[in-house]
Amino acid sequence: MNQPQRAVLHGTLDLMVLKTLEAMGPMHGFGIARRIEQVSENLLYLNQGTLYPALLRLEQKGHISSKYGPSENNRRARYYSLTKAGCKQLAREKESWQQMVAMMGRMLEA
Repeated sequence: MNQPQRAVLHGTLDLMVLKTLEAMGPMHGFGIARRIEQVSENLLYLNQGTLYPALLRLEQKGHISSKYGPSENNRRARYYSLTKAGCKQLAREKESWQQMVAMMGRMLEA
């Protein structure tokens, strides 16, 4: 039986975008969304109204940068890259989420 696609938990989308760019290198928005869906084994679905505001927010914070280039089908696409500030933010967010996951694990085992 197929599980329903879930909404992205508050505060996780930035982490997923930063991690995707760290792992995959520069990508356009559609590619980022499909990669997150793939890694989530299709439990998450990211539409444009969810992803693009996050990309804009991350770019305004200086965590990612963007430039235009040709896509796989030779269309003009905006490619996003992780910045040095984004690498530092990713490390902070990873640590925070690892602590949260450990705490939740303890709570569920109690």
